[in-house]
Amino acid sequence: MKTKATLAALALAMAPSVALAWGGCGTMKPEQTASACTEGQVWDSDARTCITPLSS
Repeated sequence: MKTKATLAALALAMAPSVALAWGGCGTMKPEQTASACTEGQVWDSDARTCITPLSS
């Protein structure tokens, strides 16, 4: 029983550092968003990038 408690305490103690090393929660931000599109460009959700629309 003491071994299980020790391992559980060790896992809880290491959890924050493992989470930070892995990237944490919400730190992985997209490189580009719709608000970053320049004037005349639109957001393409499939390509996840700004594109210049084809003129018709």
